Amino acid sequence: MKVSKLSGLKREDFQSTIQGKQTDLFTLVNKHGHEVCITNYGGALVAIMVPDKNGKFANVIQGHDNIQDVVNSPEPFLSTLIGRYGNRICKGKFQLDGEVFDKLAINNGPNHLHGGPTGFHARVWDAEQKDDSTLILHYLSKDGEEGFPGNLDVTVGYRWTDDDELVIEYKAYTDKPTIVNLTNHGFFSIAGIANPTPDIMDLQCYINADLYVPIDEVCIPTGEILKVAGTPFDFTTMHAIGDMIDADHEQTRNGAGYDHSFLVNKAEFGELSYAAKIYEPNSGRSMEVYTTEPAVQVYTDNWATGYPGQCGSTFPRRSGICFEAQHAPDTPNQTHLPSCVLRPGEKYWQLTVYKFGTDSSQKESGLSSVVTGKRILD
Repeated sequence: MKVSKLSGLKREDFQSTIQGKQTDLFTLVNKHGHEVCITNYGGALVAIMVPDKNGKFANVIQGHDNIQDVVNSPEPFLSTLIGRYGNRICKGKFQLDGEVFDKLAINNGPNHLHGGPTGFHARVWDAEQKDDSTLILHYLSKDGEEGFPGNLDVTVGYRWTDDDELVIEYKAYTDKPTIVNLTNHGFFSIAGIANPTPDIMDLQCYINADLYVPIDEVCIPTGEILKVAGTPFDFTTMHAIGDMIDADHEQTRNGAGYDHSFLVNKAEFGELSYAAKIYEPNSGRSMEVYTTEPAVQVYTDNWATGYPGQCGSTFPRRSGICFEAQHAPDTPNQTHLPSCVLRPGEKYWQLTVYKFGTDSSQKESGLSSVVTGKRILD
């Protein structure tokens, strides 16, 4: 197993016994020496070390530098895997095949959020580092866990390519009909984390979506799907996040900024397609998002308080941005949105890629053959 040389993180600070399992820090390194560090507690990303336009390295993901702080983070979903259901479920209940499931935790106002307090973000995953650039995580979510039906067998693969692409592949199987909406809740700060981490207001953003899902005052879809054109949600031309984040608009008020599902433009459902791009003018760093999922939830870190993170960094309000590749919120109760139902004999599968570089254009740079070729999970 590689040891982190760039991030300043120490493997021993992540080694503990939690839930009867061993936690650890896994470092993925590509041929350029660029690094990604992941702990098997919640599959949390704790370092992505990439250079800026001048070759200066920085960590561009928010996280913590020891396992105790990961477990006790003021932001429990900080750059972790999310499941069994990412995003919100109205009032913590849904109906499936005529049966009502109403025991989901209420942990976000009147609603269920991100699989509940003991969701996948708070579980120790079995881990196997296959090689210098690949990590496989596995977790069996038991029938009834956090109120969800069915034993769900989940495998997540992380791969860090020589082209600075962080590839995340998911697959899952169930023995009973259930709902599944998996994602990674990476809080990206591509200027580089610092004390304080700079805000994202000048971050240039493009989102390949003509439609978005409006929400009510408790962040549940209203039942509409609206065009982004003429609204603060139009990122079909790259512009600064801060241009309209505080616009006098019902939806930015409801989300306290951006906390909305954008429906990715796709030629075919399930295709791996270009979803979004951000560019940070000072560092020159960029990040592109590609996904097979129908939507990305864009969240602009609207509730951070300046709490401490890795290596002396702090995370003020709006110092990070999330592109959570997933289905839209509350799909079990929103029949006009793509379904998240998984049945025995079916396979849940998702591929999402975060590609880092120093390209300021809106145009996608494209993915390497490593991504478009062989999958991580056979």
